[in-house]
Amino acid sequence: MRHTSEHLRRSFTRSAALQARLHEIVPGGAHTYARGSDQYPEFMAPVLERGAGARVWDADGNSYVEYGMGLRSVTLGHGYRPVVDAVAAAIADGTNFSRPTTLELAAAEDFLALVPGADMVKFAKNGSDATTAAVRLARAVTGRRHVVACDQPFFSVDDWFIGTTPMKAGIPEEVTEHTHRFRYNDLDSLEQALSARPTACVILEAATALAEPAPGFLPGVRRLCDRHGALLIFDEMITGFRWSEHGAQGVYGARPDLSCWGKAMGNGFPVAALAGRREFMELGGLRTDGDRVFLLSTTHGPESGGLAAFRAVVRAYATEDPIGRMEAAGRRLADAVNAAATDLGVDRYVQVVGRPSCLIFVTRDLNLLPSQEFRTLFLQEMLVRGVLGQSFVISAAHTDADLEETVEAARGALAVYRRALDAGGVTGFLHGRPVAPALRARAEPRRLGEAPVGTHFSQ
Repeated sequence: MRHTSEHLRRSFTRSAALQARLHEIVPGGAHTYARGSDQYPEFMAPVLERGAGARVWDADGNSYVEYGMGLRSVTLGHGYRPVVDAVAAAIADGTNFSRPTTLELAAAEDFLALVPGADMVKFAKNGSDATTAAVRLARAVTGRRHVVACDQPFFSVDDWFIGTTPMKAGIPEEVTEHTHRFRYNDLDSLEQALSARPTACVILEAATALAEPAPGFLPGVRRLCDRHGALLIFDEMITGFRWSEHGAQGVYGARPDLSCWGKAMGNGFPVAALAGRREFMELGGLRTDGDRVFLLSTTHGPESGGLAAFRAVVRAYATEDPIGRMEAAGRRLADAVNAAATDLGVDRYVQVVGRPSCLIFVTRDLNLLPSQEFRTLFLQEMLVRGVLGQSFVISAAHTDADLEETVEAARGALAVYRRALDAGGVTGFLHGRPVAPALRARAEPRRLGEAPVGTHFSQ
């Protein structure tokens, strides 16, 4: 390769062998599509062994500063000791019982103290269970089938939502024909969707990395839901404990009927929650005269490790200001990488954007269009320089040294990006095929078996 630099040489031999074995016994080679090898440069998908703080190590012994942090689920850092200690102490006394525990009550009280707009809460193990339970409850409350979901990337693995994505094989059309979309920050599109049919609920993220609610948008959503008799559901999977421990509803002063939580509420431990107004939540309880809703009933929902992790996270947020640290570190990182892009004359092509605690990077081609090829090149060049991440989603554990290492890596990666632009494209710079969308109808363009296995790559 014209840009090879021996001091950046890294081996991915063991990771490649382990990834090949994973593909033999795990469909897709990972238990989450967003973690798949097709989301990373070909032949350069590290298989990780451990992490500490904001750093991880792979099976080949390579060390990386990590971003994305467990698909945004880790805000306090890998192996954060107070959480680990709390979990260890809890599970030493057992993890799963035939009756509720005092820990369940304490965790529920902790949660409701953080989310004053909610009267009741039920715990689960993943976000999809919570969002699907919210939709089921809304349908029971209203007696309606239709769901209006915002045009945001992901709400659930369950049929009512995933059938609206390109990866919908096996899902009957009659299941998904009741799910409709509206545009974020566009009250007219929501009005049209609600006017077209009797709707059980509206579900959305109140904010995203790239989109803040326009003035009047969230109050407008609330008014439209009330006018049309639809329940309002907030998906707080990402915003909860990353925007605020009180969720987006605490930041923007909006009250949904139901809200769904997960990810960072356990700092990577599996715990999720459905919360909402008593009059609705009680339909899944024992104080209703109507038909009961099978709300959430899971063997592992009240498992003690996840709830102990959640309580330890609550204590950390009360004493350590992790959100403030993420916001400050994110601003510093974005400013520094964007300044490096400007210095190298690629600031129109590569930009770090978004909320400081939830940054992403945008990569464009010579025509200033979003480019998977150039995205893959940037990922590749960051990897060989010791930075792993599909984004710059940060944690409170990222140190000044981590940020400095990241900026230095980005400067080197951007220099290669500049040379590729000057050369007219990524040919000769990119090893293997580009990354592909995680949710796509076909395995192409990263179907297995079309390229030889490689082991060593360098800048």
